[in-house]
Amino acid sequence: MSTGSAARTTPWVRPIAATFVTAVFFLPLYEVLVNVLKRGQDITAHPAGLPVPPTLDSLQMVFSRPDHLFWYGLINSLQVTAISVTTLTVVSAMLGHYLARADGRWARAALALLLCGLMIPPAVILEPITEVLRPLGLMATLPGLVLVNVGYYVPFGVLVFTGFVRTVPIELEEAAALDGAGRLRIFWQVVFPLLRPASASVLIFLGVWIWNDFLNPLILLGPATGTTVTVGVYRAIGEHQSDYGQVFAFMFLATLPVLLFYLAFQKHFVKGLTGGATKG
Repeated sequence: MSTGSAARTTPWVRPIAATFVTAVFFLPLYEVLVNVLKRGQDITAHPAGLPVPPTLDSLQMVFSRPDHLFWYGLINSLQVTAISVTTLTVVSAMLGHYLARADGRWARAALALLLCGLMIPPAVILEPITEVLRPLGLMATLPGLVLVNVGYYVPFGVLVFTGFVRTVPIELEEAAALDGAGRLRIFWQVVFPLLRPASASVLIFLGVWIWNDFLNPLILLGPATGTTVTVGVYRAIGEHQSDYGQVFAFMFLATLPVLLFYLAFQKHFVKGLTGGATKG
């Protein structure tokens, strides 16, 4: 029996599978949403139950913490994420365009060397990174963390932009060069506007990864400089923390900005995934 015939005889399989997968992914979100509206004692008694009656006490406690942990973490996360993804987009686009248009084996070798960086887990190189940042005076600083993010995620951005640049007709660049435009002007005025789908993909992917990063901010920033929202969740728990309502509230507030960011750019995200699938 062919695959098409099997699909027609069992039309209920796909809806059931889709419902199951949706439930698996929705369960953690449900737990956070219902528990953020409960008191701590109600969470331990009925962790999956509905909040009856709902309360915003946990959110108010997070907002009014005397150490301002959430607000400091939010400001640091916004700064680090915004500067990192902006720098990564510009650097990756320029480098990806250069490698895509370059001839010779050295360009392919350089691209392969960059892609090898995607195979190295961040935890493996964290200790050498601290040895590099410390003598430069960048340890426990936001610029140091931004520099690490840019260095680690550039290979992914170059991979995305290189594929998209190859779909742009080179005749457009040749025509601009005949009109007297320089390389930088050709890139910014001719090529880069055509790379908006790739830029959207890089911004969303790297924005989410950098916002959710936990290990690098924990080690590189340290307790004296401040924290990010993800590290703030860890520090809000404490050794003897029993107020789970505040913990869930912190997790909800840490996830909300990136969730709103994805919903706002969802259309561009889909275009970015499919924009380089065909040439032209």
